[in-house]
Amino acid sequence: MKKNKQVIFIGVAWPYANGSLHLGHIAGCYLPADIFARYNRMIGNDVLMVSGSDEHGAPITITAEKEGVSPQVIVDKYHREHKENMQRFGISFDLFTRTTTVNHRRIVQDVFLTLYKKGYIYTKDVDVLYCDRCNRALPDRYIEGVCPYCGYDKARGDQCDQCGKILDVQELIDAKCKLCCEKPSKRRSTHFFLALSLFEPKLREWLNDKKHWKANVINFTMNWLKTGLNDRAITRDLNWGINVPIEEYKEKRLYVWFDAVIGYLSASIEWAKMTGDENRWERWWRSKDAKHYYFLAKDNIPFHTLIWPSILMGYDDTLQLPYDIPANEYLCLEGAHFSKSRGVAVWVPDILERFDPDSVRYYLSVNMPEQKDTNWIWSDFINKNNDELVGTYGNFIHRVLSFTQKNLGVIPEAEGLLTDTDREILDKIKDAHYKISESIESCQFKQGLRLAMNLAQAGNVYFDHEQPWNLIKNNKDRCSTVLNICLRIIQALAVYMYPYLPFSSEKIWRYLGNQNTLNEAKWEDALKRLNEGFKLEKPAPLFKKLDLSDYTTKVDPFSKMDLRVGRIIKVEDHPNADNLYVITTDLGAYGKRVIVAGMKPYYKKEELTGRLIIVVANLKPAKLRGVESKGMLLAAEDDEGNVALLSATNAKPGEEVYVEGVERDPSQLLDYSEFKQVNMVIDDEHEASYNNKKLKIGDKNVKVDKKIKPGAKIL
Repeated sequence: MKKNKQVIFIGVAWPYANGSLHLGHIAGCYLPADIFARYNRMIGNDVLMVSGSDEHGAPITITAEKEGVSPQVIVDKYHREHKENMQRFGISFDLFTRTTTVNHRRIVQDVFLTLYKKGYIYTKDVDVLYCDRCNRALPDRYIEGVCPYCGYDKARGDQCDQCGKILDVQELIDAKCKLCCEKPSKRRSTHFFLALSLFEPKLREWLNDKKHWKANVINFTMNWLKTGLNDRAITRDLNWGINVPIEEYKEKRLYVWFDAVIGYLSASIEWAKMTGDENRWERWWRSKDAKHYYFLAKDNIPFHTLIWPSILMGYDDTLQLPYDIPANEYLCLEGAHFSKSRGVAVWVPDILERFDPDSVRYYLSVNMPEQKDTNWIWSDFINKNNDELVGTYGNFIHRVLSFTQKNLGVIPEAEGLLTDTDREILDKIKDAHYKISESIESCQFKQGLRLAMNLAQAGNVYFDHEQPWNLIKNNKDRCSTVLNICLRIIQALAVYMYPYLPFSSEKIWRYLGNQNTLNEAKWEDALKRLNEGFKLEKPAPLFKKLDLSDYTTKVDPFSKMDLRVGRIIKVEDHPNADNLYVITTDLGAYGKRVIVAGMKPYYKKEELTGRLIIVVANLKPAKLRGVESKGMLLAAEDDEGNVALLSATNAKPGEEVYVEGVERDPSQLLDYSEFKQVNMVIDDEHEASYNNKKLKIGDKNVKVDKKIKPGAKIL
């Protein structure tokens, strides 16, 4: 039965433009959204799928300060990278834009002013945290502390990466400035608040019929409502972002969570203008029949189930509210949550350089965290690719196409009467057609993929049972029928797998003589008559077997270190150790660090104070005799026991130390065991080197502080 055409809007969470995408982003929202969009286009629905780079807020400014550049440089770099990565991964956005466009700023400010005039936004004086040492107000992302819910000691001021709880900065225990580690003070500041409490009755009524939502989404949402909604501040004391469009408050910036969700609307309007019809966006936003789907990870649930609907209700009640929010749980890396901020990740640019995107899409689809957290496990990725994608799916398609091309040369017709076995396998094609549809429409993407793989396995069993290699010798008509049915399975699989594996599916589609692309094809084309008589080309294998060394052998251990120039500003005796100093070091934009170092036998305090040194800035913090050390000084020690600091004369705090020819890809946190893999020495010119290449700051080589023997190891 043919379905009526539907209007489907797909909004996908906006990634911060402060670093590369990782596979947690892809599995959490971009891949499921793409599967859903490709399927809906194939069944004839009107689909609009949008997202873009989130380019405002503290994560951007923190990265910019660390790299010593403007926020604009950072967002330009990562927006280009995000857009390219999405295309290479096959994520089929109608528009992937950015929040720094003039269009977006205009619409965000219009939403703000409308809500303000209606009384849904108001001002209030509140305590904000201020760092006296850095001389700045501290937005949420500039603050770290202990999570009051799970005890994680590196929780951010807005959210805990460990347990996923949304936090108010005032809840943090032992809060400190992320840049200099000092305890902040409190100051009064005027900020704008969104009156979420006013929308609570409407939200509760709207949520009554959301029985089709995932249990985790509705439970997360209702837990927020249990104790009543609190109004939330929507401005921050930042100098980067969309300014408040009121003259006396123009120095304040709209906070990123308010700014970014409005991007779904602004992107739709931008897309409509690009098509030449400025009002075209209204089909997806004002039509009563339009259905809005939002794809995101679970940490974004309340922003889409409560805050975004509230903004829409207050701004324009003719706009469509979310129909479904099929948020995923987390993808983890061998048990640890993927996290851009903590550097726990498999990075998308990296994996695209090493693996076929369809291989990665397959593993992420079959392992998608739909109902619970799942793990990216390298050995399992290799096994799933080799055993399932190559061994089951690819093998069936290749052996049928190869055998048919070699023995018949063309797509054959079915000759003679069909057997019960033939009719049974043809029924499996039709059964899969409807069941895969049901799975994808209900956002059960793992189930849909398994149904398609079951059909491929059934095809393998049918091919082996019928033994066309024997039939070709003594019953060519029967052989033609068997191969015709096998090719019908393959044609169906090309369609059913297209939402999941678009690149390989297009290759299969072309092998079968189709002139259009699958992007232009319909879901019903899975069941259409074959192009019988079409001359087949010799097929190439769709996939290749993988080895884990394809990924692991290309990482230079030096690239994982983040070496920076630091200036020693204070030296104190360690309270619990005779040979240790507690050294406060200024790393420029990286802030100030307390480092515990065993320099007391070699240097007096006055010899160290003011000195420019080299610091391993991303070394994992460690407690040394009761004092936490956040980094390590680099020094050289020769075989006579002489120790000397590496010198960074005339450099600036925060400057990068590098080796030519080694691309920098610093870990967020570097284990000491990883540092020990980097064998740096002092060469014959009394300069620091790694693999016979000089350590450099700008155009100058790094020298040792004292004349110690060449060959001395750098520790």
